[in-house]
Amino acid sequence: MTDTASLVDLPAYCARIGYRIPEHGPLEPTLDVLRVLHALHPAAITFEAVDVLLDRGVDLAPAAVDAKLIGAGRGGYCYEQNGLLLRVLRQIGFSVEGLLARVSWMAPPETPLRPLTHMALRVTIDGVPWLADVGFGGCAPTSPLQLDSDEPQPTAHETFRLQRVEGDYQLEVLLGDQWHSMYRTDGLRQHAVDYELPNWYTATHPTSRFRHRLIVSRVTPQERSSLAGARLTVRTPDGGSIRSWLDAAGIEHALRDRFGLPVAADWAPMIARAAQDREDA
Repeated sequence: MTDTASLVDLPAYCARIGYRIPEHGPLEPTLDVLRVLHALHPAAITFEAVDVLLDRGVDLAPAAVDAKLIGAGRGGYCYEQNGLLLRVLRQIGFSVEGLLARVSWMAPPETPLRPLTHMALRVTIDGVPWLADVGFGGCAPTSPLQLDSDEPQPTAHETFRLQRVEGDYQLEVLLGDQWHSMYRTDGLRQHAVDYELPNWYTATHPTSRFRHRLIVSRVTPQERSSLAGARLTVRTPDGGSIRSWLDAAGIEHALRDRFGLPVAADWAPMIARAAQDREDA
């Protein structure tokens, strides 16, 4: 029986991300369609956790996610982004499962294992499993990755690979000539209820990075933009990178014009705190 509460308004979602049936073809459970959705979604729906910094929490109810990410033109973090994509894919007819992962991004090799706080997806097409993830933020792949291959997999921006580490799948990205670990997952299927606790932890725990710093990112075919506090980094597919420090006015301008977010008046104190990063630096 279909859970009508989880259904997505597919025409509204397609309009939000720019999926046009005459141009991209009908919504069918094929690898080509998955690749298009995987590129369009993060280009249109920005990665952000503003509500965490504003102490509003993050509601994962389908109606709340759709109202925020589709209706209000906001972005979200992994549980919202990949949770929405999971429901879209299922509605189209894909075989898709949610996963949980331990983030290791930018952590030294000796760092102890972190808790399971990241959501990713496994999409199986013609018997082949693919890793889909539009919610990792600053280095999210822009294309699905074949899960059971350990070969390097180029995308429009970076090259990724999946290695087996102690029975887990470890996602790595090639930056320059160095491979960097992003996260690892045991590949066990998760259900919607399994994300409630890690979402609460990520949104409220004092050690969560989203509680202390403005973190926003968006990736388009032309560039990958990331805002960490007052530091804006723009990277291009050819490896070029430009970094700049912004004041409060510059942060507000970037949020609105570069990241496409509907900046509200009550974001001003948060933006002022983010601008303090520039002074501290």
